[in-house]
Amino acid sequence: MVNPHHLAHWYPTAAYLYVFWLDALALAWEYLRRHPDYRLDWLRHHRRPQAAQQVAHHWGLHLLEDPALDARDAHPAWLPGHAAVVQLHPDADPPPDAAVFAFWHLPGHKQLLHDGKGLALIARSPGHCLRFALAPGLEDGMAVVQAHRGGALAPARRHSLGTALFIVNPRPTPAALMELHTLQAFDATLAGASLRDVGEGLFGADAVADWYSDGGLRSKVRRLVRRGDALMRGGYRRLAQLPPLEKGRFEGSAKRP
Repeated sequence: MVNPHHLAHWYPTAAYLYVFWLDALALAWEYLRRHPDYRLDWLRHHRRPQAAQQVAHHWGLHLLEDPALDARDAHPAWLPGHAAVVQLHPDADPPPDAAVFAFWHLPGHKQLLHDGKGLALIARSPGHCLRFALAPGLEDGMAVVQAHRGGALAPARRHSLGTALFIVNPRPTPAALMELHTLQAFDATLAGASLRDVGEGLFGADAVADWYSDGGLRSKVRRLVRRGDALMRGGYRRLAQLPPLEKGRFEGSAKRP
């Protein structure tokens, strides 16, 4: 039976269903915000702007973000910019059928925020997330051109800003389910749960009936926990398309400013 002292936040799988909405950048934040050194840096430096910026850069951010906020409410500003972020600029010479920036016509839950450099727009729908960087001067109803990182400006195709959000997956992908299980299993071990407790919480009491033979389920739970720990301790940088830290400057041993 699962130890009731470890059930507080990780045991209900329903509490992790929002993970199915997350893209790579949001998942990177979920792992980073669990890092004990990052949480300590937030407590020490977030009220000291000059020190906070230096510390944030160490973690791959423009600014420190509150680790108490999960990816539904947090707005981490990553360095130096992710390939998934589409840059939108006013079209100075639009054709008659030019696509326009229509904020209220973008489907999904929309968030408009300032990421420390400029306005950013995030539109989320189940299984999909669109991210835009809005150029100064761009207003609702203007004709737009779009640019992807590493590419040139190009006219936006009509409806191209939102069409992808209409695609709805009937069930979570195996990759999304693995992220949910990884976060749930990792949180459980951070809370002090045993691997057997984790297996029962994720897969049910019947699934762990033969737990003491080192079978597939036991190995699977162990791999999930190890994966969560690895993503927290630097693996999140791959999700955010950040370069790895220099050898010898791992988060846990890096010299603090």
